[in-house]
Amino acid sequence: MKQQILSVLVENNPGVLSHVAGLFSRRGYNIDSISTGPTMDPRFTRLTIVTSGDEQILEQIEKQLMKLEDVKHIKKLKVKNSVCRELILVKIRASNEERQQVINVTEIYHGRIVSTTKDAMVVELTGTQDKLDAFLTLLSDYEILELARTGLTGLSRGTDDVINL
Repeated sequence: MKQQILSVLVENNPGVLSHVAGLFSRRGYNIDSISTGPTMDPRFTRLTIVTSGDEQILEQIEKQLMKLEDVKHIKKLKVKNSVCRELILVKIRASNEERQQVINVTEIYHGRIVSTTKDAMVVELTGTQDKLDAFLTLLSDYEILELARTGLTGLSRGTDDVINL
């Protein structure tokens, strides 16, 4: 199975996310991750959808999405021609003795400690999925109390394929 990242520009209408998710659900397609947010033009929202399947399924996903009324444009984000990032928040149980070790690992990965209490720390880290997975592997000796990941968001590089609606 191949993974595909789609940058989908949609009209900013109520229920548009439900329509997109419903399409995937009805057809039995999988959403590996989805992130959404408004663009500079408040009339439009950008969805970044990570999905997987064979070539035929990925082609069908793109065709079915284009049939939705609110979908204005779909762009396939290729790894070497785009910038994709994900945000992770990790709450770690950390005693006084463990705190400095967690700080050191966080600094190596250019993360930030965003909250500290007597017995826990919350780390914020942004990067590629591989970077975040490697960070979590280094934290495997600590008790992870809670974890939240945003899913990928991304844009293509350069100005060649910028859409003006």
